[in-house]
Amino acid sequence: MAEQPQAIYLKDYQVPAYLIDETELHFSLGEDHTEVRSVLKMRRNPESTASSAALELHGHESLELCRLAIDGRELGAGDYRREDETLGIDQVPEAFTLECLTRIRPRDNTALEGLYLSDGMYCTQCEAEGFRRITFYLDRPDVMSVFTTTVEADAARYPVLLSNGNPVARGSDEDKGRHWVTWQDPFPKPAYLFALVAGDLAHIERPYSTASGREVMLRIYAERKDLDKLDHAMDSLVKAMRWDEEVYGREYDLDIYMIVAVDFFNMGAMENKGLNIFNTSCVLASPETTTDGAFQRVEGVVAHEYFHNWSGNRVTCRDWFQLSLKEGFTVFRDAEFSADMNSRTVKRVEDVTLLRTAQFAEDAGPMAHPVRPASFIEISNFYTLTVYEKGAEVVRMIHTLLGPELFRKGSDLYFERHDGQAVTTDDFVRAMEEVSGRDLTQFRRWYDQAGTPRLEVSDDYDADSGRYRLHLAQSCPATPGQEQKLPFHIPVTLGLLGPDGRDLILDNGDTSCVLELTDSSQTFTFEGIAARPVPSLLRGFSAPVKLQYPLDRQTLVFLMSHDSDGFNRWDAGQRLAIDVIGELMAQHNAGEPMRLDAALTDAFAAVLDDESLDPAMVAKVLTLPSEAYLSELADCIDVDAIHAARQFAKKALAQALAERFERRYRALAPQQAYAPDAAQVARRSLRNLCLSYLVALETPEYLALAQAQYDSADNMTDRQSALSLIAHSGATDAAAAVLDDFYRRYADQTLVVNQWLSVQAGDPRPGALDRVKELMQHEAFDLRNPNKVRSLISVFCNLNAVNFHAADGSGYDFLAERIIDMNRRNPQMASRLLTPLTRWRKYDAARQALMQSQLRRILDSGELSKDVYEVVSKSLA
Repeated sequence: MAEQPQAIYLKDYQVPAYLIDETELHFSLGEDHTEVRSVLKMRRNPESTASSAALELHGHESLELCRLAIDGRELGAGDYRREDETLGIDQVPEAFTLECLTRIRPRDNTALEGLYLSDGMYCTQCEAEGFRRITFYLDRPDVMSVFTTTVEADAARYPVLLSNGNPVARGSDEDKGRHWVTWQDPFPKPAYLFALVAGDLAHIERPYSTASGREVMLRIYAERKDLDKLDHAMDSLVKAMRWDEEVYGREYDLDIYMIVAVDFFNMGAMENKGLNIFNTSCVLASPETTTDGAFQRVEGVVAHEYFHNWSGNRVTCRDWFQLSLKEGFTVFRDAEFSADMNSRTVKRVEDVTLLRTAQFAEDAGPMAHPVRPASFIEISNFYTLTVYEKGAEVVRMIHTLLGPELFRKGSDLYFERHDGQAVTTDDFVRAMEEVSGRDLTQFRRWYDQAGTPRLEVSDDYDADSGRYRLHLAQSCPATPGQEQKLPFHIPVTLGLLGPDGRDLILDNGDTSCVLELTDSSQTFTFEGIAARPVPSLLRGFSAPVKLQYPLDRQTLVFLMSHDSDGFNRWDAGQRLAIDVIGELMAQHNAGEPMRLDAALTDAFAAVLDDESLDPAMVAKVLTLPSEAYLSELADCIDVDAIHAARQFAKKALAQALAERFERRYRALAPQQAYAPDAAQVARRSLRNLCLSYLVALETPEYLALAQAQYDSADNMTDRQSALSLIAHSGATDAAAAVLDDFYRRYADQTLVVNQWLSVQAGDPRPGALDRVKELMQHEAFDLRNPNKVRSLISVFCNLNAVNFHAADGSGYDFLAERIIDMNRRNPQMASRLLTPLTRWRKYDAARQALMQSQLRRILDSGELSKDVYEVVSKSLA
């Protein structure tokens, strides 16, 4: 590599030297190229202390500059300079109008950033720095401007022309067969929130009256063939709008709100002001083609992007280091919405499972960074679980410390004070401090320190005095660039259970209290306790920490049976299963016969027999810890032992409880037409879990049961569950037959075919890599489409550990080839694919060497994008 990309540092932030008050854009869309005319009303920023009067605009190397003028005077080649990705003009007036004409080629834009073509439809993705691929601009989030956009295109090919804001004018040139629409967004926004869509689209619409009586038109656009899959997204949008009014007092502000479904998209969805562009996987839903989980994902993502209208758009982030200001806050908001719409405990379990499995691993890897990073080379690499999910946990902890009423007052103050501004995480925390009177200075370390804190707990009880003492100690391991960590401010929500399993009433008059750990170690004392209690720690997972409090299996079974906190009941079951699987791994590695401890069997039987429990929660409790989570817990990941022990545990539980699983399976048979409501989702989740245990026995009887479910299913949840179980079984002929049938049924349904790819990519049986390579040549696969790449390549490399981590290194070689190939095609996707190789330090010496070798191969493969270079170089450092 000729020149290594340079890091950008938060400490070097300076306000922009110039501001853009008004932005006028005119897009002339053409088949070969598109011309973009921008007219920018600019002025020197009075808050800037920059000594130079030079104007530095951002512009990607792909931009073809056709004309540049200031106040009507055209500039010659000697009046400006182009360097790397900037355009500089050394002398400009204090206030002026800059006109620029650029030519771009969306058809050739495989990076899917800026303006590009997606299956014959023009669309944009400008976050984080895609707008500089459209025209020369101050492409930074703290430059906010009022946009007026005119889109002109062939009327027959592109009858629908959309942009941000409200439509204010339209017209046509019938002689040329072209038409145009002008959109005006009255709310200042940074360029990353700009959006444009042009295509042959259909839509559904619904009027909506806000709490104050404003009339808004809601529209969701998609290809005509997908119109029947938009109702659920519309229902979700209406629920989200009403919820945001009731819970946060936030109303929508434009006359129209639009969502567009796009198949080629790097992200899940994008909150562009008034015109949200969505990956089809996050908006299309129907019982025949969509699983329960995907229905819930659509609901959650629609809500997330809508909530951004205030937490991200009306108030945005000052710089990209503050990304969690909008994302962490909004993930917290969408999680609370989903909890209110469905099961709060199940939602919490799902969120924490993702956090513990993937974000904790991120914290322990070479790309570990604080919620507010101190530096980056490529901002796209920091759209991470740390920024999103851990960022949401930080907001949740503030909510826990302040309580819901003060948190609401704090959010009201934040929105009112900073409406129309680009601000920082400090501004958010400061609003919470002001309404509560609390000093959150130490709490801010959650934004600045990387890593997952460890919470060590011990206790003692004096029966004579009735005094119970709880000793808490915290530490945090070193992470790249941060060897030493100061103590965090950790809220620990606690309950105490008496010998009868009932909650004790604590000093605050409630059955739970929040302990605030602020020192390296603290002791909390409880008086008047009649018998030694069992502590229920971190109720609701009140802080994103690793709890180290050894409990024997009997106590874990006690908590599973009695804890009033649903999350901790589930967690006790997980801890019990982890302990038992760890014992099985030791037996496997010692060459001994594996034997499952009856404590786990008995605990599972008790939960399975208790029909008073929420079936969704039962399904979560009876789901063994994933191989990914077991790996995250290990100091050195033993891929084969983890897989063997978990498989054995599942089969042993199935053998011991087969009659119970079958009885519950048949009792949960569907009794009414499919609906993706919480009650039905709960029943299906437990029923399909029972079936998964039965099929693990690999008997003809239970394989036939799965086949019968596949054949008779009236919904994708039941059909895909049966498909996956049969396809991953040892019944080779049945697996091949059901996979062929599934493809024939759904060959014209892109998102369903992606599920078909994922089922095969996740097959733990030997030979999976060869099957993945064959599928890359299949008509259903397209390397240009991020959804296809995620469904096949990413699923194999991230979720099929026993095959990806094959001892011969074939999985690593396969992934390196894919990354080298995608590096120039789509740097964002290439960078995200790298994750499994970056965690080489957690494996045995032989695998470490193989993974490092592939990382060096990528580094030496030629000119790397900033995205890939940053991840590879940090991984090898």
